[in-house]
Amino acid sequence: MRDIVNLRGGGSAFVLDLSGPTPVIVHWGADLGESIPDGVPASPVAHSALDRPPVQELVPQASSGWRGRPALEGHRSRGRAFSPALVTTGSRDLGVEGVEITMTDAAAGLVLSLEIQLSPEGMLRLRSTLRNDGDDDFTLQSLSTALPTGLGASEILDLTGRWCREQHPQRQSLRQGTWLREYRHGRTGHDSSLFTAVGTTGFSNRSGSVWATHFGFSGNRVTSVEKTPTGPALIGNAELLGAGEIVLTAGESYETPLTYASYSARGLDGVTDTFHRWLRSRSTHPATARPVVLNTWEAVYFDHKLDSLVELADRAELIGVERFVLDDGWFRHRRTDRAGLGDWYVDEDVWPGGLASLIDAVRARGMQFGLWVEPEMVNEDSDVIRAHPDWISGAGFGRTPVGWRHQQVLDLVNPAAFAYILERLDALLNNNAISYLKWDQNRDLTEMGHTGAPSAHEQTLAAYRLIDELRQAHPEVEIESCSSGGARVDLGILERTERVWASDCNDALERQTIQRWTEAILPPELVGTHVGPTTSHTTSRTHSLSFRAITAIFGHFGIEWDVRTLGDSELLELSEAVALYKKHRALIHSGVAVHGDLVDPAYLLGGSVAQDGSEALYSFVCVATSFDEIPGRVGFPGLDPDVRYDVTVIFPTATSPYNQRSNVGWIPDGITASGRFLAEVGLPMPILNPEQGVLIHLVSSLEASGL
Repeated sequence: MRDIVNLRGGGSAFVLDLSGPTPVIVHWGADLGESIPDGVPASPVAHSALDRPPVQELVPQASSGWRGRPALEGHRSRGRAFSPALVTTGSRDLGVEGVEITMTDAAAGLVLSLEIQLSPEGMLRLRSTLRNDGDDDFTLQSLSTALPTGLGASEILDLTGRWCREQHPQRQSLRQGTWLREYRHGRTGHDSSLFTAVGTTGFSNRSGSVWATHFGFSGNRVTSVEKTPTGPALIGNAELLGAGEIVLTAGESYETPLTYASYSARGLDGVTDTFHRWLRSRSTHPATARPVVLNTWEAVYFDHKLDSLVELADRAELIGVERFVLDDGWFRHRRTDRAGLGDWYVDEDVWPGGLASLIDAVRARGMQFGLWVEPEMVNEDSDVIRAHPDWISGAGFGRTPVGWRHQQVLDLVNPAAFAYILERLDALLNNNAISYLKWDQNRDLTEMGHTGAPSAHEQTLAAYRLIDELRQAHPEVEIESCSSGGARVDLGILERTERVWASDCNDALERQTIQRWTEAILPPELVGTHVGPTTSHTTSRTHSLSFRAITAIFGHFGIEWDVRTLGDSELLELSEAVALYKKHRALIHSGVAVHGDLVDPAYLLGGSVAQDGSEALYSFVCVATSFDEIPGRVGFPGLDPDVRYDVTVIFPTATSPYNQRSNVGWIPDGITASGRFLAEVGLPMPILNPEQGVLIHLVSSLEASGL
């Protein structure tokens, strides 16, 4: 067993001291090199405190004198074994990337295994498994990870939101005490923070030290930032368990979801880069070009008619769409959102010949066919619930949970309900040429229960198992995770899906913030981004087509609009935007994401730089009125300082009906400058009104000349 474990990757390091009775975290932060001192100087013993120096244990516990939130909480009957005293009893190397540590409390009958890995990209992953080695039951209340921040950490940044306004940042000073956020939705939740970051004073997109974590689970969870008087702040993550939800019988184990963590010495963009590179390194990451999607929802809603949908497919083909997705309304009794969920049979009244006629028409036009489903939900007004009212998840006592969008949660912990849904989805995919499922989940449930006991944990695992079994039977089918927009965006669901729907809001102004912070963790190819109608369905705000397209291009691009209504000029401009996406999607979906630190909050600059620095695409947008008359010069981050770039504005074009390229004195086309000049001196930006923008393409002079 090594005394010092020094995990290194991606410019960061995680150092553990295993020489004592419990594992101690020596360091999480910048790479320290290969040589670590044999002994780290001990902290002094404070007055009126424990009679030994404080240390940062990997598993904080009261038995070691920790006075904060313990990593493990639980008990046996009548409160016995309430305070475990786990000590290290073994460790095992997991190659150069990791270590597994075993801790045991023989008196309490508990064994804890901790698996810690640091990838070459710098992604730190931690998972714990608790086994009950006692003779009677052990009730688990919480099992969390606790990661320390480093020198100078002074500010907390996390995200919050609501339906149609997900992933909005909130920031505060780090003070003594506990910053605690609990999510009790039965799913991830609209207000769930995609990450929690603690950083040095004023950390920004491109500067400062940042320690950030993400909890890869789609159910109830708790996140904390805790600062005691005795040491650094700790970022904690755990599944939030209901009363008596996990009771381990003799020999039984509980495994936590993965905690993902990244340290960056170069601001939030460094954290983003770690997550993006690690996610792209997975064998399950989408390997094909992300097709242009047309979703029918905001075009036809529940009004499904073959002629209308074929006409929509005709227009989609003309524009350059590659995947046509039929949304809600195709199954039995589904003329409104009040009935039919759970009756997963093609509605014979609407589709007397089945879906084949539409699928054949779509495929004949060179597009894949996709279908909307919501397998985890039911309407009480449905054949399946009339036959099986006990399949509704709830607290028992004959009480049906309060409705949400006129629907309830199907109890997937019930084997019969699970088998029914699996059979129905399998039959749909066997009987129809479906390439893609938009998998929705449209409600919270605060009383998730099976046979009167809390079941949020088991329901989440059952949903995972349902997707996994379906994927095993139909590996060629891609799946999108949608949950009334962005209420299930996490790396747990993304272990088994190809993209997420970040929000039901297609308002481009709202999407600027939603997408920027969703893509702080998820690479753009995993995030659905659509051009919606001229006037937004959810906000009634009207935007130019160019602004909507510029916003949607930095993601997995699609359209959610009745394109049959487009005039010639809109049709031309939308087709141009689709062509631009196709031309640049390889760059957007493989490049390094960058975000400018602009002083004026009225403007946003972001983009993607090729991994070799040869090319870049940026958007510059105005989101509010500015105090200044002109934007002035703006620097372009992330470029190779020694490469000379040709600069071109590629959208809107000079002939576009909504162009902003006629600003007097703003002529960036034809400029060639080094990456160092473009970053440090920058270029003057156009005068934009709120909700306008431009796309700027940079390509190395050698690449442009073909050398």
